[in-house]
Amino acid sequence: MNKQDVRSRIEQLGIIPSIRVSTTEDALFAAEAIARGGIPILEVTLTVPEAIKVISHVVQHAPDVIVGAGSVHDVETARRCLDGGAKFLSSDGLDPETVKFAVQQNVVVIPGTLTPTGVIAAWKLGPDFVKIVPCGHIGGDSYIKDLKAMFPYVPMIAAGGVNQRTAFSFIAAGAIALGVGGELIPREAIRRRQPDRIAELARRFLESVSNARDR
Repeated sequence: MNKQDVRSRIEQLGIIPSIRVSTTEDALFAAEAIARGGIPILEVTLTVPEAIKVISHVVQHAPDVIVGAGSVHDVETARRCLDGGAKFLSSDGLDPETVKFAVQQNVVVIPGTLTPTGVIAAWKLGPDFVKIVPCGHIGGDSYIKDLKAMFPYVPMIAAGGVNQRTAFSFIAAGAIALGVGGELIPREAIRRRQPDRIAELARRFLESVSNARDR
């Protein structure tokens, strides 16, 4: 799957699930559960113990799932993530060298920022999307709407504070996709091995995205 395929899939689905788990088994369980619910994409944050091993494990055992790396803040880590099989790189801040590296490697990259100045700085580097994080705590969907009015050409991913109640509003405000963590993949559901619960949450988030786009 090439860069354009990954980018198109993110745009189509409108959801990037982000997991923070403690074992490779938990990660694979989460990946399979959300894929069952219709979201064959997953971001493993580097706050996860041995995250790159987790990425490689899911890539090998769930070949139909697009696996990315989150919280990537330097070039060397980015390189290791790609070597481990990651198909996209994401961060909650802006490290210009990491974005430049990803662009050179022809891989989808999603830097994070919060301010208009940050959006300008990030977009000049040539990423595929810009993540607005944590947007839920400083105005929510109205903040995304304001940013989109300023930068209508920048595809923005809303993250931080996205849940079932706010998902529709963020997409309606102009976000091209949503970054969702525990609201989609509850730790309790992983611990208690409840794949149907996660799959149902995935379906609900997809429905919110679809309804917002169709409004």
